[in-house]
Amino acid sequence: MVKIMKESVIKQVLALQSKNTAELKELWRNIFDADAPPHSKTYLIPRLAYRLQELAYGPMTEKSAKQLDNLADQMEKGKKFTNHYMASKLLAGTKLIREFQGNLHEVLVSENGFIYQGQSYKSLSAIARKITGTRWNGPAFFGLRGNKEA
Repeated sequence: MVKIMKESVIKQVLALQSKNTAELKELWRNIFDADAPPHSKTYLIPRLAYRLQELAYGPMTEKSAKQLDNLADQMEKGKKFTNHYMASKLLAGTKLIREFQGNLHEVLVSENGFIYQGQSYKSLSAIARKITGTRWNGPAFFGLRGNKEA
């Protein structure tokens, strides 16, 4: 089994898109200790990305898994969720990652707000302003509102 270094997880996940199917299947063998299923890149990439993060950061908490199961059940019943709804339902422990001007910025969602560079913030907008030096809608800056210009 491959040991994943936390510092390189983001780069590894981002690099998955540029790999061909044979390379993805080789990575699958390395991190799952099993042959890859006979599927396309579209199937393999999200599962590899999840596994890389799981190896680096540990498995999802039971609380998070239950909340995701709840959302999936509601979606199966036909309930639709807007980006705004999903942004307001971020789970504590979620990492938001944004590349801005060549630098990666990681924000950790906490029970009481957000943590960026070891400092607590009540809003994503305050963090976006600290990063950019200008006023931003924080959820849009971090891709939670579908703003294509962010």
